[in-house]
Amino acid sequence: MAREENKESVGPAARMAAAVAKRMRVKKGLTQEQLGAQMGYSGAAISAMERLLHPVSDEMLAHLERILGGGTGIFEEMRPLVRLEKLPEQFRGYAPIEQKAVALWLYANHVVHGLFQTEAYARALIAGGHPEPTEERVEELVLGRMARKALFDRKPVCEIELVLDESVLRRPIGSEEVLREQLEYLAECARRRNVILQVLPLDAGLGGQYAGARGDLNVVETAAHDHVTFLEIQRESLLITDRAKVSMHLQQYAKIRAQALDPRRSLGLIKEWAGVRR
Repeated sequence: MAREENKESVGPAARMAAAVAKRMRVKKGLTQEQLGAQMGYSGAAISAMERLLHPVSDEMLAHLERILGGGTGIFEEMRPLVRLEKLPEQFRGYAPIEQKAVALWLYANHVVHGLFQTEAYARALIAGGHPEPTEERVEELVLGRMARKALFDRKPVCEIELVLDESVLRRPIGSEEVLREQLEYLAECARRRNVILQVLPLDAGLGGQYAGARGDLNVVETAAHDHVTFLEIQRESLLITDRAKVSMHLQQYAKIRAQALDPRRSLGLIKEWAGVRR
């Protein structure tokens, strides 16, 4: 629903998209009703978008590119920026750092890391959150999460290491079928040259030292070759830049990786659990 208070939460990318859309609409001599008719929206929807009462959607940006873009690709380029802007508030400060990273060292021990989730897995996980989100908000968050995957194919490449606790790979989210598809996707990701994926087995703590006991961990080498840590728990987040603390996190990650199965064995297990023929 278009509301005046929505203006306060609209990010700079969505504001820019609305301003450019209005300017190009006027330049083409189109009314809001005429533009809406060509896009499959009402004139009121175009008005709400331009006035920031209802932030531009990903679908609307695609239509704006088709009707107003004129081959420039301007609205297409805005789509990933707007998607990222709709991520949860506690994640927005970290999202640009992740997208520009030189390298990522990741450990997840509850659910599959967001960067590696399939659309179905992410939708089931987000829709089941508390407080229960609206269908519209679920779609916004899913799109934002999927937009992060641009990092996989970015040039220059980002080197990504991910260690997943075995419990993550055995925990169905949504359904057994969703989990199976998620495991198949992880196997595909593991074959990428810039991705190393390892599994921390359930028996890793048998010797009395379980390196993954302190939970999820995200350590980033930035474009400036600095290192930062991002931690997130219970809707709260922490971005750590203190060198001594980040060094400690890198050492902790090294211990987690040392206790994990090697990449080949890890891939074999993931494929086995997914029911994929080797």
